[in-house]
Amino acid sequence: MVRDACRARVEVLDGDEVRKWLSPEAGFSREDRERHLHRVAHVSRLLAKNGVIVLASFVSPYRRVREEVSRIVENDGIRFFEVYVRCGLQTCMKRDRKGLYKAALEGRIKDMTGVSDAYEEPLNPDLTVDTEKESPDECVRHMLEMLAGGADWN
Repeated sequence: MVRDACRARVEVLDGDEVRKWLSPEAGFSREDRERHLHRVAHVSRLLAKNGVIVLASFVSPYRRVREEVSRIVENDGIRFFEVYVRCGLQTCMKRDRKGLYKAALEGRIKDMTGVSDAYEEPLNPDLTVDTEKESPDECVRHMLEMLAGGADWN
């Protein structure tokens, strides 16, 4: 069953890459994040309406906005899965290749999720992967199993 999910058409929307072409003017204020995530939701919905499984990887710190994004996607009868990729702040700081957390702690970046801005954990995600306890391969396996189990969600 997992093998069938791997044959599907898939598009990965990475937060940093998509921001460059969809919301280049956006900063990281609450308003900018909300506007950007609404744009991503509409792009995801359009792709999904055409049979593409969309894996959208974004920092989405606010529950209300995640709920709005879910409604935008599901408005056309498209199944939306919320995957919570759990990673503690200290681990995020250790893995920070871009130096964003360091810059935030030095006051050079404001509105940094987990530092100067809140992160509201999902209350009922469809899947939680814990990147501190599971390997990347295990996390991917959990996601593929979830997708395979939802083969009739379109």
